[in-house]
Amino acid sequence: MRKTTTLGFLLASALTITGAAFAAGGNHDGGHRPGDHGHRDHHGMREAFAKLNLTDAQKASIKQITQASREQNKGQWQALHTQREAFEQMTPDQVGYQAAAARLAQAEGQATQARIEQRARVKAQIYAVLTAQQKAQLATMRSQREARREQWKEFRQSHPVPSASSAQ
Repeated sequence: MRKTTTLGFLLASALTITGAAFAAGGNHDGGHRPGDHGHRDHHGMREAFAKLNLTDAQKASIKQITQASREQNKGQWQALHTQREAFEQMTPDQVGYQAAAARLAQAEGQATQARIEQRARVKAQIYAVLTAQQKAQLATMRSQREARREQWKEFRQSHPVPSASSAQ
């Protein structure tokens, strides 16, 4: 029972990922690092689109949308990455450390806003590529995912994980 529930949770988690960069089987540039939240595992979204039976034209459109989005934001993300690395090289006793932290925090906030807005644009563009039937099917899959998520929450509440301190 627990294995099935865990599998269901993993599937639900995979489907919740909203990034569509791999929806059409696009290439991953291999630049993923732990903690790099810009490129999460998108195979759940790919599987969702596979269930929609996309036409070749739809796949090509989705791929074009995601590639254009990636290219459009590449410079901004590289600049932010450079700023993060420069801050990480500083030590707390250096002159300008606090100012650099404030600048990085502001840049991170702006990047978060830009990322959310970009995801919404991409999602809307991809959604426009889908037929009415595919949109309905996607809505059904989303409601099923939410139902599985609620079941998982209920299961977790009724089966708490023993804490590490009580195991000692």
